[in-house]
Amino acid sequence: MTETSRAYADALFSLAVETDSVRETLNALKVARHELYNNEGALDLLASPAIPKDERLAVIEQAFGDKLPGPVVSLLCVMCGNGCIRELDDCVAAFSELHDAAMKLSTARVVSAVALSAAQKAALTEQLTRKLGRSIRLECDVDASILGGMIVYVDGKVIDGSLRHKLQQIKEVMNS
Repeated sequence: MTETSRAYADALFSLAVETDSVRETLNALKVARHELYNNEGALDLLASPAIPKDERLAVIEQAFGDKLPGPVVSLLCVMCGNGCIRELDDCVAAFSELHDAAMKLSTARVVSAVALSAAQKAALTEQLTRKLGRSIRLECDVDASILGGMIVYVDGKVIDGSLRHKLQQIKEVMNS
């Protein structure tokens, strides 16, 4: 993530906090990112110095002017005008981090040997919420190589309850 994308995100986040529209702004940023990254050639067009800046800005206004909040459209125009539109994805990620921190929301990446059931996910979410004092959003992956149990990555911490890790600990004790 670049300093530029973080600076844009910080500025937009400050405005969104002032206008009590943080969630709406985040959703609008995600819509803009989706539209620009999933419509072939859209980013290339907006980033092209061969196309006059006023024409590129008109494309943004035409595409998003009626659909997205004014501050988001303005951000897109500023980023396009300054030649930074390709940094939109990083800007959205930085804004999302600011949103999550303000909402006391953490994402926990869970790697388990088998897919977790809905009940297991709910129980794990509840336990992590209680333990960390934050709302938790789970992202679950399956990796059979951990043999059993799970590994949880959250807020820079690793909680390794995998069978592979436990077997490794036993092996180390036996080899001591």
